Amino acid sequence: MGLRGVEILLESAWPALALSLKVACWATAITGVVGIGLGYLLARSRFVGRDLLDTLLTLPMVLPPTVVGYYLLVLLGRKGALGHWLEQSWGMNLIFTWQGAVIAASVVALPLIVKPARAAFEAVDDQLEDAARVLGLSAMAVFCRVTLPLAWRGILAGILLGFARSLGEFGATLMVAGSIPGRTQTLSVAVYEAVQAGDDGLANTLVLIISTVCVLVLLMANRLAPGHQAYQRGRS
Repeated sequence: MGLRGVEILLESAWPALALSLKVACWATAITGVVGIGLGYLLARSRFVGRDLLDTLLTLPMVLPPTVVGYYLLVLLGRKGALGHWLEQSWGMNLIFTWQGAVIAASVVALPLIVKPARAAFEAVDDQLEDAARVLGLSAMAVFCRVTLPLAWRGILAGILLGFARSLGEFGATLMVAGSIPGRTQTLSVAVYEAVQAGDDGLANTLVLIISTVCVLVLLMANRLAPGHQAYQRGRS
């Protein structure tokens, strides 16, 4: 393949890559805020239904993505409770839009942020938080100045994993957003379409791009893991 052929493949892959990065960034921003809040809630609170909430948040990790996509399709569709309300109240339709892809990616990535965030908060020594309260700090000040700085490595590792999961999401995205080139066709969906069309060159290019990005993200997440940090300190 000549240089011109490579340029054509990259030009063909760019819309899907740009959309995937857009969807993954939005999904990571949403799930980052929600996941940190839920992780802190599960780590620090004891309430009725806590185990049920934890189970429901874990479901997207074990359910097939197409099943998650079907649930979202039923919920957000025009006949669904939320979808009907959005259309009647705001004139908004999320099905077969990039915003729908963001919601699908957010749902499947959320457990990968909640779990590490919860573990990171549980690893923070309660006595340090108690000492900060004794010194007169408010609950928000304790969280921002004590808890969060001590838990940030685990949280950031979870956010990176969530970003990688959002970037590679396929089943739920295809169910909710479809495969409209330039509008809802993400990298993973574009790989499927390229294989179906017999375009091996484009499929190989897309696979190489998404694999490279995911490997880099996972390497960064591994470097932030507590075990890796302890190993590095032991070597030094």
